[in-house]
Amino acid sequence: MRQKKRVLGLVGLTWLLVQGGVMVCHLNKPLPLGVSFHGQSRSVREIRFLTDLTYLDSHGERQCEQQIFDAVFEMIDRAETFVLIDMFLFNSFAGENSSPHRQLSGELTERLLAKRASDPALEMVLITDPINTLYGGTNSEHLNRLEAAGIRVVVTSIERLRDSNPGYSSFWRMTGAWLGNSPGTAISNPFGGGNVSLRSFVHLLNFKANHRKVIVADDEDGPIALVTTANPHDGSSAHENVALQFRGEAVGDILLAEEAVLALSGAASLEYSMPDPSPERPLFLGGEDLTLRVVSEGKIKKSVINALEIAGAGDAVRLVMFYLSDRDIVKALIQARQRGAEVRIMLDPNRDAFGREKSGVPNRQVAFELNREKLDLKWRETHGEQCHTKLLFIEYRDESAFLSTGSANYTRRNLDDFNLELNVVVEGPVESILFGQVRTYFEALWNNESDRLYSVAYESYEDPSVIRRALYRVMEHTGFSTF
Repeated sequence: MRQKKRVLGLVGLTWLLVQGGVMVCHLNKPLPLGVSFHGQSRSVREIRFLTDLTYLDSHGERQCEQQIFDAVFEMIDRAETFVLIDMFLFNSFAGENSSPHRQLSGELTERLLAKRASDPALEMVLITDPINTLYGGTNSEHLNRLEAAGIRVVVTSIERLRDSNPGYSSFWRMTGAWLGNSPGTAISNPFGGGNVSLRSFVHLLNFKANHRKVIVADDEDGPIALVTTANPHDGSSAHENVALQFRGEAVGDILLAEEAVLALSGAASLEYSMPDPSPERPLFLGGEDLTLRVVSEGKIKKSVINALEIAGAGDAVRLVMFYLSDRDIVKALIQARQRGAEVRIMLDPNRDAFGREKSGVPNRQVAFELNREKLDLKWRETHGEQCHTKLLFIEYRDESAFLSTGSANYTRRNLDDFNLELNVVVEGPVESILFGQVRTYFEALWNNESDRLYSVAYESYEDPSVIRRALYRVMEHTGFSTF
């Protein structure tokens, strides 16, 4: 008996040592080549700020005003030789939300198929995340139809990324990973109708993703890109989102960042190459001296921290965010306020999730901390949808401005080189047309302009719970969370 206990103890110790080694390895392994990209500041032209807004009108009726995917569909229709799309959620899953605003996944599928039928020679590439097939546990009608039409579909090999939930992922890599996956019926689909295999669920708990939201195409005026916070996902179709659409050399930087995703997924490179800039075309819209940088993964966080660290007296910081939990960002916001900057923050209350009600973690816990530090806070009032925007806008006293938007939430998973993310940073004179549009957008939300209910006071969703604050800290630190 004593010998048996010794053997079992040795086996258990060996297992823990091996699992610890796997955990450390996949938490710190080198990033795939080209990931965590930091582009140069490029001249930009024809830049547009686009919004999807959902709100209650003066009669208490929910209204949706949307621009983003209409612009995406126009880009597809106008494309001459090339379309690249990299989108996280591309499915019809709606959870318990029985009335999505639009069937965006079907709309995008039909638009791409129509373009393929009208122009069979067009290079068309769709990159997406394996969550759309529940990691192999179900078939995607949309992806299957696109592939059958000759559109290249690349499902990102996210297992090559670092493990954001290392305690779980190290165990999974030693047990379930080698089992693979296939369609099954063991459990209900956690995102929609039907059943999937149990292996889909245990894969999901790794909590990693290609979370990017990008489209690039070319038309008679040259290459054009759109970087957004929105997904072509039916259950998300009423969410508030923003996007930047632009032309210029930075479009080539987006293609470089996307080539890295193709490479880590073992897919062939793009055939399209950026043309030389045309000197005949005007460089700026309205003569504005704006520059744009493409940043991905951990470089997003560095750009945001750098912008906040120089904010002080006379500067105005505006943040609209779906998830705010990263400790470095939280500290940087507090320190900017302590240096005298005006800081106004609008957060999603983390209440609505496709027909289910969430606990408010992490935003309400972070908001409680920020409120104690005298930062101005409001909640984006939601009614089944989410405030899915990720936008930071800073107006400096020297009359310059900084804008960052894209796929990345301000969380450890999104900013510390775990997920694949892509943002753009725009800088230039504060009086530019673009920055005026962003300012107008924020003030409309903050002040409930035009007799529309966009936002409510901090007290509406205040949560002083010590237990939930501790839970947020543990979840953020360990990665065992959905944010």
